[in-house]
Amino acid sequence: MVRIDKYLWAVRLFKTRTLASEACKSERVTIGGKPVKPSRIINVNEIFSVKEPPVFREYKILDITENRIGAKLVPNFLLEITSEENIEMLKLTKLAKKLDRPHGAGRPTKKERRDLEVFFQNS
Repeated sequence: MVRIDKYLWAVRLFKTRTLASEACKSERVTIGGKPVKPSRIINVNEIFSVKEPPVFREYKILDITENRIGAKLVPNFLLEITSEENIEMLKLTKLAKKLDRPHGAGRPTKKERRDLEVFFQNS
């Protein structure tokens, strides 16, 4: 029996357990479309969603752990089932945030320039 906030932290979806707990409290974590409390006990084969604006990332629980695991072991405990179009939308919004430079911030760095070129070539 493991709480969802502890599980989210253990499988490295959140950096700290406090952040995982706050995500649950702010209704960013749902199971079956309903927001869950941090103390919700999870089961194997359950599907949950984590809101990462502007999309919900969906995951299936393959196994349960309450101890934080290494990044290489995460696929043994968690399967991401988010649709490809949602992942693509998330990538585009992250890229758009990077490209949004404040006025007067100077010249773009070499990496930012390359990102701009990739963005405009794909448009």
